[in-house]
Amino acid sequence: MSFFIKGKQQNGVKRAKYSATKIKKRKLTDTPKKSKKQDEEITSSEDEDIFEDKSGDYSLSEDEQETAQEKKLRLAKIYLEEIEKEEKARRDDKEVDEAVISKRLKEDYLKETGKLRLQVASKYTKLDENIQTLKCREQHKTITCICISSDNKYVFVGSKDGVVVKYSLSDCKRIGVIPFVKNSQGEVLGHNSEIFSLAISSDSKYLAVGTKCSDVYIWDANTFKFIKKFQGHKKGITGLCFKRDSHTLYSCSKDRTAKVWSLDEMAYVETLFGHQDVISSIDALYKDRLVSCGGRDLRMWKIPEETQLIFNGHIGNIDNVKLINEDTFVSGGDDGQICIWSMTRKKPLCVINNAHGVDTNTKQPFWISAIAALHNTDLIASGSNDGFVRLWKMENNFKNHSLIKEIPVEGFVNCLQFTTDSKRLVVSVSKEHKYGRWTTIKSARNCLKILTFLVNND
Repeated sequence: MSFFIKGKQQNGVKRAKYSATKIKKRKLTDTPKKSKKQDEEITSSEDEDIFEDKSGDYSLSEDEQETAQEKKLRLAKIYLEEIEKEEKARRDDKEVDEAVISKRLKEDYLKETGKLRLQVASKYTKLDENIQTLKCREQHKTITCICISSDNKYVFVGSKDGVVVKYSLSDCKRIGVIPFVKNSQGEVLGHNSEIFSLAISSDSKYLAVGTKCSDVYIWDANTFKFIKKFQGHKKGITGLCFKRDSHTLYSCSKDRTAKVWSLDEMAYVETLFGHQDVISSIDALYKDRLVSCGGRDLRMWKIPEETQLIFNGHIGNIDNVKLINEDTFVSGGDDGQICIWSMTRKKPLCVINNAHGVDTNTKQPFWISAIAALHNTDLIASGSNDGFVRLWKMENNFKNHSLIKEIPVEGFVNCLQFTTDSKRLVVSVSKEHKYGRWTTIKSARNCLKILTFLVNND
């Protein structure tokens, strides 16, 4: 049977037998049936009256009066003014010439198209010895996840206590707490299970929290006011991320699915199927693309095209994945490998074997428990439970690598994230791995460490 059947019902609604113009005429004329000629005369005269009334009372706003060309010019001027203000603030109110603005515009364009390539890794060899440590008494269990606001003012920390803590990065003080609430009824005051994932929107408006009980909570990131609870996953939420400069939220779960949500409408959009095992990590940038990993699956989703690319390379479970730019990403797993991938190849561009060494007791490589990438650059950070955070420089268009620095950190590194100004690396350290208690490092502390690099980005 043909999908398109003339004169039949479509989507449960019977096709109308009248044209739109006839329906309009019948609405405008409430008189009994008249001849076709009379109908046309009445309709046209009433349309003229309506148009005259509207034109007499209605005045166009300035936005509607301006042409498309004028609107583009106005928005471009606003954008340039914002860039000039940002550059002045970055340069301590020094004069900003056209060359600086031109360079910034070019970088912004290349960043959004995924073509920006900055060689900065060699600058990250010097570290400020004054390492800040953040710890909150409400979080005495394993810290599982962190997220940093795009303006680098705040960091949010989630833990197995079911608590989210907000810290100020400028003075390293606690700002607020979303508590653990057991068997809460009525109004939502906090969370009632372990927290495995956090994400904050680019405008710092929404904070998304993923819990072990399969719910995604949406909070106001500034006031910690509860907004919405998304239900749809069948198992715990293992990863969350926002599409850059938007309110599109992606989530992944132990139920082997990823979901898309719109926070503008506070609604579910669609589900992405395909993974054969638990999805453990996801990431996204500006484009409608999502990279995800879980088990031995590593996939890139092209959401508008409804297609997915499958990559092969790891010999163990893949636990972490991060985008370096729109076309390149990095992954790490329990096989001790760090792999660099390109959208154009199914096999990795570069493989770092035993990136954190081999455990002398078990004779097995140390798991790669956390990965961070400084976007659009050649710098990557990795963490494990071997006692170090390692910084890697990617060379020869991501085909070669070199270790540039080892930073001593005791405990399991469960999460790593660079600030957008690229001057700090935030490290979450715990006694145990965020998903289990296979190994416990009793001498470690459940805390956050702020590593500050002595780099000049001018």
